[in-house]
Amino acid sequence: MSFNTPIDRRNTNSSKWDLMEKLFGVSPDGGLAMWTADSDYQTAPCVLAAIDRARDHGVFGYGIDSTDYTDAITWWMQNRHGWTVDPDWIVTTQGLGNAIALSLQLWSEPGDAAAIFTPVYHEFAHKITRAGRVVTTCPLVRDGDTYALDLDDAKTRLTGREKLLIWCSPQNPSGRVWTTSELRAVAAFARDNGMLLISDEIHHDLVYRDHDFVPMAVAAPDFADNTVYLTAASKTFNIAGQRTGNMIIPNADLRAQAQTWQAMMDYKPGSLAIAMITAAYSAEGAAWADAQMDHLQTNRDLLQNGLRAIPGVWSMPLQSTYLAWVDFSGTGMDHAQIAARIRDDAKIAVSPGPAFGTGGETFMRINFATQRHVVEDAVQRLQQAFRDLQ
Repeated sequence: MSFNTPIDRRNTNSSKWDLMEKLFGVSPDGGLAMWTADSDYQTAPCVLAAIDRARDHGVFGYGIDSTDYTDAITWWMQNRHGWTVDPDWIVTTQGLGNAIALSLQLWSEPGDAAAIFTPVYHEFAHKITRAGRVVTTCPLVRDGDTYALDLDDAKTRLTGREKLLIWCSPQNPSGRVWTTSELRAVAAFARDNGMLLISDEIHHDLVYRDHDFVPMAVAAPDFADNTVYLTAASKTFNIAGQRTGNMIIPNADLRAQAQTWQAMMDYKPGSLAIAMITAAYSAEGAAWADAQMDHLQTNRDLLQNGLRAIPGVWSMPLQSTYLAWVDFSGTGMDHAQIAARIRDDAKIAVSPGPAFGTGGETFMRINFATQRHVVEDAVQRLQQAFRDLQ
């Protein structure tokens, strides 16, 4: 596995590297891109082999059958997550961002609200507001080194206009892996308050071996009629640029509505993306995904330990994802001061915590899905940038 082979992504039309100076003021020449959630190493060999086969064939015409693709998805969910998925439930979308936008369009009206638990992936709120809907913010509770739900508090924040609850599992940015009882409580909370549950589970394969991810469908199967599950291979296999994901919808009426909308928009997934994902969801892909988690765990520990050596800085114990959620509140600095040191002194582009909503004000999110020497370099830079605290 080539996780530590250096790859220069500059000037390759990479948003992660080629936008970092525009967005964060950090030049890719000498700077490190550790913000947006994609990884800096090649995807699995079985995926690359599928691309090679398609290239060698050289004809990229219309396809007629997606059975191999849906069979691969059902195999993966059963074997990796203990979730039995009917292939007929699968509605393929242009990525999960598209799936969330489609959910808002289908199952709410302009002026309605959608609830989210913050801090959470910033695009949830952006997509809600772009759709002309209203964000209802329900803050998570800081519970020592992790976050917990306070559904009693969340209930008081609902206005009665909420039609959707957009849920993140595992949780981005904190990496929290929710328990079965928590998942069931969220499913019940959504149903009891008249909200359709949209469960975004894009990071479900990126869970460290001392924790167990439970799909919402497995935790709360009796709430399946009120839930749309979102899954994708994009984070697991670093193929987000293929813009392909899935809504898994057991409710036949909801599924028909999604399929009708897609037919109206004449949307079908690209054949190359389908070939790549079909190859990824295989025994070979599973072996690669396991090796990736070993690599990420070493990077996680290296970064967490290095950051915790800086007084006032605490990297929350990460149960999943490759996105460290780092609290700088103990430094006594405000966000602008923290950002300036990371940007100007360390020359690292990271995701600013306030973008993730209430609860993220003193945090930064740092992506360590890269070569080990890059993480080592980042630790040295950050320790140097905050050296006066040590």
